[in-house]
Amino acid sequence: MKKIEAVIRTEKLEDLKMKFADETLITGMTVSQVLGFGEQKGFKEYVRGKAVQPMLLAKVKIEVVCQDANVDAIVEEIRQAVTTGEAGDGKIFIYPIEKVIKIRTAAEEKDNINGLDLTGIQIEKNK
Repeated sequence: MKKIEAVIRTEKLEDLKMKFADETLITGMTVSQVLGFGEQKGFKEYVRGKAVQPMLLAKVKIEVVCQDANVDAIVEEIRQAVTTGEAGDGKIFIYPIEKVIKIRTAAEEKDNINGLDLTGIQIEKNK
């Protein structure tokens, strides 16, 4: 399993949610509001007549856990949904996931989350 983190423009979140709603590659995602800076460097604004350039810009971080085989397809879906071609589009990070432990039941899940395998096909739980 892999964890995909994408730090994107805040205005592109709805586009990404709509793209993921049409796909069966993921069964859920986590969204966080974050601050950061990079190539975009912020923009000049005026506060009480004085020019101010904020260093940290508001961004959104998306986290998705998926099977290794789906990583490239999900990354491409993210890129297509959020790219503007300008500095500040964001970054995508990919991490290995060893296992998932469900808090409520303490069940360890290596190949599935919430009773669904990560390609979206229903699997049977052991009773």
